[in-house]
Amino acid sequence: MNINIPFSMKHRTLVTLIGSAFVLGGCATFSKDGGFGNVQEATQQHIKQDIGWPKTADEQSKVNDRVKELLSKRLNVEQAVQIALLNNKGLQADFYNLGISEADLVQAGRLPNPKFSMLYTQNDGDYKIEQILTFNIFSLLTMPKMQEIERQRFVQTQKKTAFEVIKIANHTRIAYFNAVAATEQVRYSEQVKESAEASAELARRMVKAGNYNKLQQAREQSFYADAALDYASATNKQVSAYEALSRLLGVSVDQFNLEERLPDLPKSIDELQPFEKAAFEQRLDLQAIRLETDALAKQLGLTKTTRFINVLEIGPARVLEGRRGDPYKKGVELSFELPIFDWGTARVARAESIYMQSVNRAAQLAINAQSEIREAYNTYRTNYDVTKHIRDEIVPLRKKILQENQLRYNGMLTSPFELFGDARAQVTSVKSYIEALREFWMADSALQMTLIGNENMMEGN
Repeated sequence: MNINIPFSMKHRTLVTLIGSAFVLGGCATFSKDGGFGNVQEATQQHIKQDIGWPKTADEQSKVNDRVKELLSKRLNVEQAVQIALLNNKGLQADFYNLGISEADLVQAGRLPNPKFSMLYTQNDGDYKIEQILTFNIFSLLTMPKMQEIERQRFVQTQKKTAFEVIKIANHTRIAYFNAVAATEQVRYSEQVKESAEASAELARRMVKAGNYNKLQQAREQSFYADAALDYASATNKQVSAYEALSRLLGVSVDQFNLEERLPDLPKSIDELQPFEKAAFEQRLDLQAIRLETDALAKQLGLTKTTRFINVLEIGPARVLEGRRGDPYKKGVELSFELPIFDWGTARVARAESIYMQSVNRAAQLAINAQSEIREAYNTYRTNYDVTKHIRDEIVPLRKKILQENQLRYNGMLTSPFELFGDARAQVTSVKSYIEALREFWMADSALQMTLIGNENMMEGN
């Protein structure tokens, strides 16, 4: 619907309104760091390492130098995490979500350009010329609320980006423990294989000499065959574990050198209560969904505001009808939609449903957070107890049996095959301890992650 209003009625008011709109539109600017400082602050609450977002060749060169310096040493788990946080290109790509979200925020603070239209007709010396400059005044009315919505989304993006940083750190820790454990397993699997090979060779020679039967030889040969398969499997797992770590660090496996052993088991562990309390203070997924729910609430208010009027444009117009030298008629063109067929009730109902959906998801997430922490702590505690038991009871017992059998062997009271078998059992107990220790550090990483958020939840937002 178009309405022509005498230009003199609202001339000064219109000029003032449009002038104010241009001032407001020019206020929307980009921040100096694109929200990266807030991401750094959030991640520092959970990890010790630095993060970087190099955007220039000079900044990238500094990052490369830092990575090279770290790679020149034998890496512990914290140094490996530092390399990943500086050098992982997937994480660098995630940082650009900040730029996308901030651009949306800035765009929300900029008004659409005014429109100019012109009609020119001529018939036998009579002219009709219409010149109209229109401005979307409705966007000026809704701009503050749209800016607030995008501002909350920008904060939410910062929370999600911080979570991506911590997720990469956690994945790197797990990959590091897997790689070191795999190397240890290869080392001990090789010892088992060598022991079984020596036992099988001795059995072959004794059968040849007529001092051993075929059944006993077959058993020793079977032990050797199983040990050879176990060694091949351990070697393959080592390659896979190193490649997984390589992908996270962003460097090839021949460029890094890891510790030879996993970190020792801690002397003691914390109780459950501090972990549960920390969940609602630190979990980024809870913070992010609260921001999302607040943004949806504001968006619902905006939907109610715009349910009757979608477009409202106003601007000066002048019209000439008649001879070329006749004066122009001046006025204002106003156009808006009339709610005849669509009263906006469907949009409001949809927004309300989306909002209530988010409220209930937030409530369920809070319930899940408590359960996830209890479950992760139980796994952490169980793995600690199991690993401690293997270290303090099983490994020493196997070692003692081997030592006693060595004394018996020296006194010619037992056969070399029993000694080989005890040696294999002792090495196998050490391998079990390595696997249990790896499981403990994996459980420790998983528990720390539950204090920060659920990966699947953050990915779904």
